Amino acid sequence: MQGIVLRSTGSFYDVLAENGMRYNCKVRGKIRLEGIKETNPVAVGDRVQFEMENQVGSITEILPRTNHMLRRSVKKTGHSHVLAANIDQAMVIATLALPRTSLGFIDRFLVAAESFRIPQILVFNKKDLLDPESLAYQQTLIDHYKKIGIHAFSISAHTDSALILPLLHGKTTLVAGHSGVGKSTFLNAIAPDINQKTSEISDFSSKGTHTTTFAEMFQLNEKTFVIDTPGVKEWGLVDMEPQEVSDYFPEMRDLRLNCKFGARCIHLNEPKCAIIDAVQSGQIALSRYESYVGIMTEDDNRK
Repeated sequence: MQGIVLRSTGSFYDVLAENGMRYNCKVRGKIRLEGIKETNPVAVGDRVQFEMENQVGSITEILPRTNHMLRRSVKKTGHSHVLAANIDQAMVIATLALPRTSLGFIDRFLVAAESFRIPQILVFNKKDLLDPESLAYQQTLIDHYKKIGIHAFSISAHTDSALILPLLHGKTTLVAGHSGVGKSTFLNAIAPDINQKTSEISDFSSKGTHTTTFAEMFQLNEKTFVIDTPGVKEWGLVDMEPQEVSDYFPEMRDLRLNCKFGARCIHLNEPKCAIIDAVQSGQIALSRYESYVGIMTEDDNRK
């Protein structure tokens, strides 16, 4: 039989078969012996072949993926972790406070999605907790992201989540972000049947506590799926050469060939760099360039 992986616990997988039934499956050992440098060779969203044996299915094959979202594994050096496969778009939920999401984290997420040409959605949650000055700053950020073709919103998940629904219809959407930004509140608001657990922000650290333990796909209607993921503290990029990183910043991609050194320019301190000139003139947002520099100068991203 064929099906789609809805939930992964690391050992068992819930698979939605073509007949509409859900089956509890394990992975046959040989799939894990093919040199895959992923901590989870079977991911939520994967299309798989499986066989039933004594009430428990055995996944025998992972069908080819159209794409996947991955980040560097924090537990296993040299490996990556796949958040989801075969998605139509990726949404990051962020907050300016309680907890604070850094712009570097947001941009790393967007770059990871852009590297697979996955459309992105940026949602700033908890607008009801911001003062007028913070709201104005948030709106400036939203304007920057809209300018480069990213859907960007400011909401309170308790009251405004329906604003996002039209973008989700008929698609499979990955939802990610730090713990405590309101992913579960957002999902419960758009589909009460999901009933994800929520928790308060820690008084000690002003950070979120984990409520989602495993990635899980939920079906909103026949053609609409959302994938909830555990809170992510950091987003490490995987296998990117220095010369290609600017390709995944849309505002840089169209300008980089105007640099004096063309495709060899990495836009850090080279003379007559079109990217640096665009930052200085305000054509490229300084915050985005700072995120780019952060990616390029991280030890883990150097070749």
